[in-house]
Amino acid sequence: MKKIVLPFLFFCLGTLHLSAQEEGESVGSNDFNRWSVEANGGFSKAANPVMEGYNIKAFNLFHADLGFRYMLNTKFGFKLEGGYDVLNADGGGGLEDTQSTLIRIGLQGYANLGRIMEFEHWTQRLNLLGHMGVGVGQLSNGDFFDGQDNIGNFLIGLTGQYRISDRVVLNADFTMINSFAQQRNWDGTSYDRGTKQGFDSTLYNASLGLTVYFGKHQKHADWFIDEKSDDLEELEDRIGELETMMNDSDKDGVPDYLDAEPNTITGVAVDSKGRTIDRNENGIPDELESYIETRDTELRKGISSDIADLINSGYINVYFDFNKDQPNAQSVNGINFLVKYLKDNPTVSADVIGYADEVGNTAYNQELSRRRAENVKQILVDSGIEASRLNIVGNGEDASVNKDSKYARQVVRRVTFILKN
Repeated sequence: MKKIVLPFLFFCLGTLHLSAQEEGESVGSNDFNRWSVEANGGFSKAANPVMEGYNIKAFNLFHADLGFRYMLNTKFGFKLEGGYDVLNADGGGGLEDTQSTLIRIGLQGYANLGRIMEFEHWTQRLNLLGHMGVGVGQLSNGDFFDGQDNIGNFLIGLTGQYRISDRVVLNADFTMINSFAQQRNWDGTSYDRGTKQGFDSTLYNASLGLTVYFGKHQKHADWFIDEKSDDLEELEDRIGELETMMNDSDKDGVPDYLDAEPNTITGVAVDSKGRTIDRNENGIPDELESYIETRDTELRKGISSDIADLINSGYINVYFDFNKDQPNAQSVNGINFLVKYLKDNPTVSADVIGYADEVGNTAYNQELSRRRAENVKQILVDSGIEASRLNIVGNGEDASVNKDSKYARQVVRRVTFILKN
């Protein structure tokens, strides 16, 4: 197995090294050091399997490991490492003097949890690394078999760090090593795997050690804080907020965050708060009312196509708040405008067409669009328009705008009108 796995590990190491060089060019490789050497020593605890009646010491001294770590950036990296464990008997089965050794090598990915969770806001001395990877090992025990038992490893663990200086760090590591393809018990006797699936055994390492950083810069990636990047990100967020605040959905020249009526008729004059100017409070914007009055003579001569085109082209709409089927307060103008037109033109009928935005279930939105149209029709009927002149149409979802924009969705939650002679 090692003839396959070991070359694979070295191939991964070479590939990751090339990736690290490319990454360094893009994130500013001149800002921090990336390489470190880590040496640890401590205890091991082997879990099953062992021969029946045999005990392994709860804490086996000696464990040692050595690794070379490279950080792609301040948050992620990898380490090529090796370990050595001695597992001693603790009585039982007449095997008090037997001893097993495990030599292994592995490749692990590292995550700088301290930078990810922004430890720098409360400490400059403490840090936490998470690591996980794969490897191979050789188990030996001269008392029970010749040669070695070649096994595979899956490793996962946490490393706590205490920064002594910019070059030296004290670390405490806890690692769990799960083995597979294991043919021998930890005591060296033959392992009866039976129908067992998954990992064959587990070995726990607890150790203390030192990390030494290398490079020409002051700080290593474990501790480097890119203040310029943080400032730039904050500035981009503020610019994004300002851009959102300056959106003008109804194109009346007043930003949405200041607009008291974000759905005013396009092209109609508004005050400094985005409200249509209606001095006589009859529900019709003064500018539009003035236009109608100046065209009154032409209307009496039968030239009413301009007003009809204005309505049929969607300049007169009734708007709704999210998931509501009753018009919002800003839509009174549109309803009053249509009431006045239909009363002045008693032979004209109208399709009352409801729409919904794309948020939610399509079938529900279809029904919602119809309820909106029916409620607007009822308001028109209550205002003196004969019900027979009004035809209800539920057009469902309007997909003509970006459904991720709450301001754009306001535009399509509406009822519009088509006049018919």
